[in-house]
Amino acid sequence: MHSQDGRDNVLGHVSSNLRRLRRDAGLSQTALAEAAGVSRRMIVNLEGGDTNVSLSSLDKLASALGVDFVAMVVDPEVNSQRIEAVVWRGNSADSQAVLLGSVPASQEAQLWVWSLAVGERYQAEPDPAGWHEMIAVNSGRLRIEKQDGVVTVEAGDFAIYSSAQTYAYANAGSEIVRFHRVVVR
Repeated sequence: MHSQDGRDNVLGHVSSNLRRLRRDAGLSQTALAEAAGVSRRMIVNLEGGDTNVSLSSLDKLASALGVDFVAMVVDPEVNSQRIEAVVWRGNSADSQAVLLGSVPASQEAQLWVWSLAVGERYQAEPDPAGWHEMIAVNSGRLRIEKQDGVVTVEAGDFAIYSSAQTYAYANAGSEIVRFHRVVVR
């Protein structure tokens, strides 16, 4: 996973993204601070790359710039479906928030919990254009057979893809596979 070595990479992206997005919007630091309800000093520090920022402050800045949270924190060269960036760390090394990935959502999101016994397979029909799925495997091994390619997801890993294609889930292991599925449109 990239960026899990610390928040430095994320803060570097926040710094350059904030500067670029603010300039693209034609806003001064003062105007952005007023629009977002944060201090100008915070913006100066963020653009300089030398401060931490709360997730809610990043949300406020993103909203004021007319972009989503992801646009603020990720490397613009990275595919947003697989970001894998540590965005927050607590005092303990065991406390962190990792943004795994993102897809656009316009109408709804559904959270599912699934299990498939050994040898079991589920065949899905394609969803309408614009639908996506995010799968996080908790235990076992899941094979996702998609029209655009097969992906095997091990426990602790995830996959994000357009579900506007023929696809199937299959247990690819020797134990029950358990996974969470988020459907987004």
